[in-house]
Amino acid sequence: MSTALTGGCLCGAIRYTISAPITQLRACHCKNCQKSSGGAGTVNAVVPSDVFKITKGAPNRYDDRATHSGRVLSRHFCAACGSPIYSQRNPNPGFVVVRAGTLDDSSAMKITTNIWTASARPWAYIDPASECLPGNPPLPPPAR
Repeated sequence: MSTALTGGCLCGAIRYTISAPITQLRACHCKNCQKSSGGAGTVNAVVPSDVFKITKGAPNRYDDRATHSGRVLSRHFCAACGSPIYSQRNPNPGFVVVRAGTLDDSSAMKITTNIWTASARPWAYIDPASECLPGNPPLPPPAR
């Protein structure tokens, strides 16, 4: 891929690049994602940490310790407009979870997996053709 993907917050104070292709999106329906988004959950691109770079601004961080999985999840957002930008587990497993709605162009992407469907709102749309998991997916193998 010769061109990096770009994205940022609503007000433009935070900008980032992703220097790898995104092949799939994952929707999370956990209660914490519902609360942090104010909607049915979040739609995310899971990308290796080393291909995600903040190019403008510095997001604020909230360490979510009340996750159902028991893991600490750092949620990074714009302090000026409140846009959620990405989240990252602690300790860092080698990937970040970027909010797909912050990408400048996600028109070629599709939700392929839905997680935490056991806690999905009754009005949330979940494509029956997608992979559906009642909780968290297993962690990917560590980066080498």
